Amino acid sequence: MTRPRTMRFDGLASTGSANQGLRRAQLTRRFGALLAAAALAATLAGCAAGGGTASPSGSPPASSGASVLPPVIVDLGAVDGTEVEVPVGGTVDLVGDDEHFLAWTAELSDPEVAEFVPGKDDGSAQFNPGLTALAEGDTEVTLTNDESGDKLEFTLVVVPAS
Repeated sequence: MTRPRTMRFDGLASTGSANQGLRRAQLTRRFGALLAAAALAATLAGCAAGGGTASPSGSPPASSGASVLPPVIVDLGAVDGTEVEVPVGGTVDLVGDDEHFLAWTAELSDPEVAEFVPGKDDGSAQFNPGLTALAEGDTEVTLTNDESGDKLEFTLVVVPAS
């Protein structure tokens, strides 16, 4: 009776010369590196594209080739009586009221210059209220919160986008 031959698998070539096994290992490493580079490129391209959805502030998605402007962050506790500058197409994110953020309303002296975007809670995320800059100019903004009783006034100045 003959004993069955034990075969060992080393991840390289199970048959053939040592050179074939070495070549297969080199090809496997190159393929792995190429696959990792492709995954990184796809991830970075997805981040740069922005997903094509509207931002939480309600501004429209960027068109292809356009750069997205970062929001101007404004603290509700410090904005009263000030002047806020934002470029055309930009947004103002009104922060600092985690408790009554849904109750803010706004009155703008010139609705052609900017529009108010109310805060919202979609069940999975909460979004601050804000403003979207529509055209160059300035507008007086009066923010009112009926729940907290707060009333704030400031000037929004919309400048050309650079």
